[in-house]
Amino acid sequence: QVQLVESGGGLVQAGGSLRLSCAASGSIFRINAMGWYRQAPGKQRELVAALTRGGSTNYLDSVKGRFTISRASAKNTVYLQMNSLKPEDTAVYYCNANGVLTTTQTGDYWGRGTQVTVSS
Repeated sequence: QVQLVESGGGLVQAGGSLRLSCAASGSIFRINAMGWYRQAPGKQRELVAALTRGGSTNYLDSVKGRFTISRASAKNTVYLQMNSLKPEDTAVYYCNANGVLTTTQTGDYWGRGTQVTVSS
């Protein structure tokens, strides 16, 4: 059983910073990519940032230059450093692990989400 546990959300003023963490646990052999999505009320879930096993990154245009995705040396933990936060960044942020190879299967997994609220 693979689990993704997120932490680091909260309330911050515009211009402030937060760092989200996501740790994947279970009998994991390999993860192709990990990333962060967000969903604001009334909007579709969107990809914010992704990091592949090979180190390639991909960012939503509106967060480029402000957000940075990285991983711990253990490689099953990913971070999202969010700087210069704006009210429009307010959303529930979800961690995603793509192409997770375990002892029994390959699949994609989601965390439960963590709320990020940016006040103006």
